[in-house]
Amino acid sequence: MNSIVIAITGASAMQIGERSIQILLENNRSVDLILSKGAYEVAKSERGINIPVESNTQCEFWRNKLGVKSGKLTCYRWNDHSASIASGSHKTKGMVIVPCSMGTLGRIASGFSLDLIERCADVHLKENRPLIISPRESPLNLIHIENLKRIASAGALIVPPIPAWYTNPQTIEDIIDFIVVRLFDSLGEDLNNIKRWDGPIK
Repeated sequence: MNSIVIAITGASAMQIGERSIQILLENNRSVDLILSKGAYEVAKSERGINIPVESNTQCEFWRNKLGVKSGKLTCYRWNDHSASIASGSHKTKGMVIVPCSMGTLGRIASGFSLDLIERCADVHLKENRPLIISPRESPLNLIHIENLKRIASAGALIVPPIPAWYTNPQTIEDIIDFIVVRLFDSLGEDLNNIKRWDGPIK
């Protein structure tokens, strides 16, 4: 089974990335996970958690935190440029960057790869594989908009983490799940164990 690459950058809304990992593993998917250097700092400041950097220890951390034993999880350091997923010869089903910082977006749009996330994104674009960007910034300036346009023109799909109120969400978790559904619907993943909107209650 080809893996799905999940990248979490140093932007707010890490909870969406966490839930993405959890849902994919619960659905017995294979996940290649990369956290940017900034994501570790955001985890400390926003979530109060210290995520291990070492790959095997980090995999164990996520399994314990998310309470899931199924699926396959492989964790990579942000600077591991020798990782298999840095090569176009390594097959994946697609890549999702959630949340995506404007710095990461700008470097991908410029073809300037400083870390493994940006290199993987470049690989997905050059190999014509699905690349989904979930940008987390507001308001957007013209540079952000031009970078989004440029990366969309190169083949990426832009899926902002925008909640919907027609689902009548009752909790933060309901809002996060709606966003995760939209992300992976865009990748063609039909996931179980997640609430979907089935129309208004009659």
